Amino acid sequence: MQTSTDQSPKPHANAGHASVGSASFRDTPAQAHHAEAASLLDILSPIQEDLAATDQIIRHGLSSDVALIGTISHYIISAGGKRLRPAVLLLTARAAGYTGQLHHNLAAVIEFIHTATLLHDDVVDESSLRRGRHTANAAFGNAASVLVGDFLYSRAFQMMVNAGSGETLAVMADATNRIAEGEVLQLMNIHDSSIDEARYEQVVERKTATLFSAAARIGAIVAGANSDTQQQCARYGTHLGTAFQMIDDALDYAGNIDDIGKQLGDDLREGKCTLPLIHALEKASAEDQSAILRAIEGGGADFIHIAQIVRKTGAIEYVQRRAQAHVEKAREAALQLAPSAYRTSLLSLALFALHRDR
Repeated sequence: MQTSTDQSPKPHANAGHASVGSASFRDTPAQAHHAEAASLLDILSPIQEDLAATDQIIRHGLSSDVALIGTISHYIISAGGKRLRPAVLLLTARAAGYTGQLHHNLAAVIEFIHTATLLHDDVVDESSLRRGRHTANAAFGNAASVLVGDFLYSRAFQMMVNAGSGETLAVMADATNRIAEGEVLQLMNIHDSSIDEARYEQVVERKTATLFSAAARIGAIVAGANSDTQQQCARYGTHLGTAFQMIDDALDYAGNIDDIGKQLGDDLREGKCTLPLIHALEKASAEDQSAILRAIEGGGADFIHIAQIVRKTGAIEYVQRRAQAHVEKAREAALQLAPSAYRTSLLSLALFALHRDR
């Protein structure tokens, strides 16, 4: 493995602020630590052809003679997601020296797994809005969404078997099992105000970071990289995914619905005690602590009031700092790869996870 200490080119500005009331999500000390992240389009420019090929495979993989499967699958796949997880696989494969085409199929597998989890998540969480439009369960019903999610899981494993790589199949089998564990852990934590950071991170690692890590590891595997490179790529994915989820949780209290495409306060409404609330509980006054506890345990509260408490306690900045630490670890792992445009994109993608507003 080649190690280098060079850094990526200085990123340029990204657009937009996200806020609740007068609070600015991006104007925080942690954000000022690095230059603003480059736009996602710029970051992913080295793999635009790979992404286009992957998208074609995704659309072909949705084919079924059962009409409703195609309708719902296309509905959620075409909803405008960032394709970050497939992009991680494509970038790590190229950064590790891969020159073939097999990674397109595996990137599509990653997107199918991710989409299946979204379908199931929205049913469990009773969500009605994602990426700025109705969730599949709101549009087609819970039963149809769950069953189409099952179809996407099974189609993903069909595609992995066809790829003929037992090693990647093992990675994804472990990952999907771990993601399911994360979902159950999160369900167990609902309306539980005693959640601490360790239990929060346990859910994040399984529910979100696992798929990022699997994507990065598979990228290295398909490139024929050695075990050390595979581990570093997996480490990159784990820390990237953790930072991504932490920022997502912060956006629920300091975001703009037009920017993030979901209902602000969803986590609170669902009784989820995420990192912003955990920190706020530690720092708030007794009166504000009582308000937060009632909100978590009851699942219904004045969201604006709770969001104000969260901001007042410095919880947004705290989450930013925690996410920043993971971003730095992700970049440290990526720097173990040989210098290339793809490695530069991996480094910039970590900053994007920190600075994004949606």
